[in-house]
Amino acid sequence: MDKTLIVTNDFPPRPGGIQAFLHNMALRLDPGRVVVYASTWKRGAEGAAATAAFDAEQPFTVVRDRTTMLLPTPRVTRRATELLRAHGCSSVWFGAAAPLGLMGPALREAGARRLVATTHGHEAAWAQLPASRQLLRRIGEGTDTLTYLGEYTRSRIAAALSPAAAARMVQLPPGVDEKTFRPDSGGDEVRARLGLTERPVVVCVSRLVPRKGQDTLILAMPAILAAQPDAVLLIVGGGPYEDDLRKLAARTRVADSVRFTGPVPWSELPAHYGAGDVFAMPCRTRRGGLDVEGLGIVYLEASATGLPVVAGDSGGAPDAVLDGETGWVVRGGEPGEAAERITALLGDAELRRRMGERGRAWVEEKWRWDLLADRLRELL
Repeated sequence: MDKTLIVTNDFPPRPGGIQAFLHNMALRLDPGRVVVYASTWKRGAEGAAATAAFDAEQPFTVVRDRTTMLLPTPRVTRRATELLRAHGCSSVWFGAAAPLGLMGPALREAGARRLVATTHGHEAAWAQLPASRQLLRRIGEGTDTLTYLGEYTRSRIAAALSPAAAARMVQLPPGVDEKTFRPDSGGDEVRARLGLTERPVVVCVSRLVPRKGQDTLILAMPAILAAQPDAVLLIVGGGPYEDDLRKLAARTRVADSVRFTGPVPWSELPAHYGAGDVFAMPCRTRRGGLDVEGLGIVYLEASATGLPVVAGDSGGAPDAVLDGETGWVVRGGEPGEAAERITALLGDAELRRRMGERGRAWVEEKWRWDLLADRLRELL
């Protein structure tokens, strides 16, 4: 029986959007025909216990490498080819094309008939630098298909590939579980627990890093509060930028109107989306285009929950919004634009309802996991 070997650094229990993407896709493949070769999440007893518990719950085989970061070294390549042969795998899916896709020719020689490599935001950054651009070209030549998230990432990555490899690219974005992210996800309970029942809530769900734009939202709050004095900004998630954001809220004198939840378990995320009236994450591109949003699945999860969204214009983020229909795209790093759009939504319940319903319908039409898993099966 033909099987697929998934080779990846991005797999739970390591948190993150790419990790959730790969796990959700793997769960929708035939579990008897999937083998995952992944790096170790954390060293030490605690990390090992969490990883072992997660792996034991999976319906497919998970093999962990001893390192916390798989690289296409001779040892890792040898281990991947051993797993390919031992499990009778005929196809390989690289969870992130760069750099693991460089193992493609060796796996082809070992018997793989189909090689699929998924690209994300960081491959678009690779395409801008001469040395990594050449490596990306090699990955394109050594695999059957490179997948892309949206038009932004496709156009930049394709420019680094040969014409033949660029022509073989296929869109494969992450999906949304519309049965989990839905309008009745439990937001009222979260609002009650946080004491926000009667307040207009702007929610942002994301890692706390500069690119995501939580600082832009904090800087927008004085203008938002001028129009909606009871409004509150609910920042959901953890990350290295939290201390800076708290200090910014204090300096901006809006600390009483900004709530930080810290990290939230995945099972509680749908309810935290549902606690908002508007979802906003005005992400921006940084470091000369090397730090860029690949897509922004959070916008689609918010749409599935029935919220209008305000997105930044970084990278592929606009691909996750129907501008003017499911929400608006604003210039990242511009508090004035974000405040204008958020204020308009908070002040117009009918507009929120209309955009939220259109977003929900769009997710059901295009972004469901089952539709995207069918596309992956065809590629493999």
